[in-house]
Amino acid sequence: MVTSNGKVAQQTFELNNSVQVVPEGDKIYAYDNEEQRRIQQARPWKADPHHFKHVRISAVALVKMVTHARSGGQYEIMGLMQGKIEDETFVVMDAFALPVLGTETRVNAGAEGDEYSVQYQTISKDVGRPENVVGWYHSHPGYGCWLSGIDVTTQLNNQIFDPFLAVVIDPNRTVSAGKVEIGAFRAYPENYTPPNAQTSDYQSIPLNKIEDFGVHSSRYYSLDISYFKSSMDNALLEMLWNKYWVMTLSQSPLISNRAYTISQITDLTEKLSKTENSLSARASLAALAPEAVSAKQQGKANGSSGSAKGKEKAVLDADTASSAASKEETAIGKVVRDSKKITVECNHGLISQILKDMLFNQVSLANPGSSNAAKQVEPRLNAVISSAIA
Repeated sequence: MVTSNGKVAQQTFELNNSVQVVPEGDKIYAYDNEEQRRIQQARPWKADPHHFKHVRISAVALVKMVTHARSGGQYEIMGLMQGKIEDETFVVMDAFALPVLGTETRVNAGAEGDEYSVQYQTISKDVGRPENVVGWYHSHPGYGCWLSGIDVTTQLNNQIFDPFLAVVIDPNRTVSAGKVEIGAFRAYPENYTPPNAQTSDYQSIPLNKIEDFGVHSSRYYSLDISYFKSSMDNALLEMLWNKYWVMTLSQSPLISNRAYTISQITDLTEKLSKTENSLSARASLAALAPEAVSAKQQGKANGSSGSAKGKEKAVLDADTASSAASKEETAIGKVVRDSKKITVECNHGLISQILKDMLFNQVSLANPGSSNAAKQVEPRLNAVISSAIA
């Protein structure tokens, strides 16, 4: 049962993250030293800061990075990724952790981490793994996938030895959502003015991180991420997921992710308070808006009557009120989305616990092979699903 359920868990993970199976012996696993040397000498990324656009990560490397990130708890972790370059794409074939101690807000590899990295790469080549380090990864426990000011500086220093990639994983949101919360980034060169920022998927940023996020968000760009695996990877992944399935049965997401949930609710409370204060200011502006609009229309009707300054002030007041209302609607919308996200995650945790209770406790009271067992489970299961949908 453990093996079959572990298989289901593995397949669910691969489906949620769109892991593609490549043919056995596919060229993606081949490493050509001469080709990589030629790319290093050509350095096309120096002429085009947006040269790299895609990242392909092996499923084994992904599981390694997520497991490492989760082991750090509330503290950030750090590691390196090995792979190669194919045109505009980073191919991440493996990853290894660095023995560095992070804090709740930052992590840096010191002399010990650098020494460990050199030794690891030397041993890798001795055992027939010639892939070079192509990037670094670290975690943001509970506050999304993006680069802070320190992260941008670290990435710029790493890009001196280009090509180099930055990957960020949020282990807390990964557990809550059931899908890997991950981002891949490249920093812009110093003194480079990027084009207009592209729209990206919405993500909830805690209030104590919003300023850092906003100040540095234009100093880097994100890359598309996809995942792959070979038929030979299945044996390793099955062993990992059999262990995962046992751990899943013995853990409650509501307990294991309790600190993250509390931090999300606390942050939502602060955002609601801030929005409430903004609404008071907006109400004052809204009270002035009709008068401003009326003055604006009257100024147009009277033509030359009235002073130019009066007309300009009326137009300015109307535009200010309209702009404030638009911004506040956006802020309210974000708070609503954050609250829905927290609610859905908590519902998922409750549903999983109820399902475990029904499958392993309630049904055992009756004969598992009898029709009474199914009759016990079905009504409660339907009630839980209906409640979650509502």
